Amino acid sequence: MTEEKRITFPHNISLEERRNLSVSGVTDIGSYDEQSITAETEQGELTIKGQNLHIIRMSVDAGELVVEGTVNALEYSEMRETGGGFFSRLFK
Repeated sequence: MTEEKRITFPHNISLEERRNLSVSGVTDIGSYDEQSITAETEQGELTIKGQNLHIIRMSVDAGELVVEGTVNALEYSEMRETGGGFFSRLFK
């Protein structure tokens, strides 16, 4: 039996002028629209709330998420066991 090794990334957040957000340690995107983005991170589920939010770059391989728009709130919650993010649920 082979054991799959999970690569972990350090979790950091950088927010510039409430308009440019960079998040590392992202493992999946749960959902997104122009008012809210839900990302699974190494430290729990992160909800980004704001206006005109757009994902500029998302790389699960690098654990990186870059968002532009007006960021009004960042909120953490415990990760839910849902069986994957948006794309994995879409292709079940």
